[in-house]
Amino acid sequence: MIEAHDLSKRYGEKVAVDHLSFSVQPGKVTGFLGPNGAGKSTTMRLILGLDRPDTGTATIGGHAYRDLAEPLRMVGALLEARAVHTGRSAYNHLLSLAQSQGLPRKRVDEVIDLVGLQAVARKRAGGFSLGMGQRLGIAAALLGDPKVLVLDEPVNGLDPEAILWIRNLLKRLASDGRTVFVSSHLMNEMAVTADHLIVIGRGRLIADCATDEFIERSSHKSVLVKTPDADRLAQLAISDGGAVASRDGDTLTLQDLDAPRVGHLAAVNGIELHELTPQLASLEAAFMELTRESQEFGQHGGSELPAPPPVSEETHA
Repeated sequence: MIEAHDLSKRYGEKVAVDHLSFSVQPGKVTGFLGPNGAGKSTTMRLILGLDRPDTGTATIGGHAYRDLAEPLRMVGALLEARAVHTGRSAYNHLLSLAQSQGLPRKRVDEVIDLVGLQAVARKRAGGFSLGMGQRLGIAAALLGDPKVLVLDEPVNGLDPEAILWIRNLLKRLASDGRTVFVSSHLMNEMAVTADHLIVIGRGRLIADCATDEFIERSSHKSVLVKTPDADRLAQLAISDGGAVASRDGDTLTLQDLDAPRVGHLAAVNGIELHELTPQLASLEAAFMELTRESQEFGQHGGSELPAPPPVSEETHA
């Protein structure tokens, strides 16, 4: 388990993390979301002891990271995949990490096979593409067969096949009872990967709940309607507390009214409907709605694991 209690961190005038408290439970994939500048990377650095908090504590399994006797066996982390000596091969990079923790050489071969880097294991990491660099970072995180994983944007640079692989990998690791804490800007991917969400904005906690609950409570109801009497239905919907999200000819997207209510309005007012379809709520829409006021930039308003797709010997970016 990861526990953060009253974490704060300031850099000069900038408050990166502001009295943040949450826990990450084992047995599920917990997504860590927030707008750019929300404090996600700083929070992960505080958890891993790379920065010292101004207030509060962060513990992993009840201990500060710096107090772990064999950290790679307890925690696997990926914060910056390109933080590798560019002249060192992928194999030697992993071997040096393994030797620092007393891990056997065979474990290096195992994680290289696991992430699909067999063909380029002896190549210099400085020539790796972004995607291969991510694979190497994931291999390093998995090296100690850890109980806890902390991953910052692990699918960055990966192709769709590799993204599917890591999604299944994270789910399998969580099902084994491990703690999996992963950040991403890819809302569609988080929607199908994360069981639980921790959402922050401007360093403060916005939400800490199941993914389905977050979507349900944070997004507008939406209904697609096609009718030859779109103008009149739109006015009736607005009078009944709804809103018109979009209009294209005889097609309306209505918000804040469910499909039965829209159908009732049409029926009692003699309006012919050609289509009435509830629109599924999305994590992206819920996230944008809930974090609108927290945007810093832009407009405000050891188990058997699935084998990944291999990479070729092509190593230039």
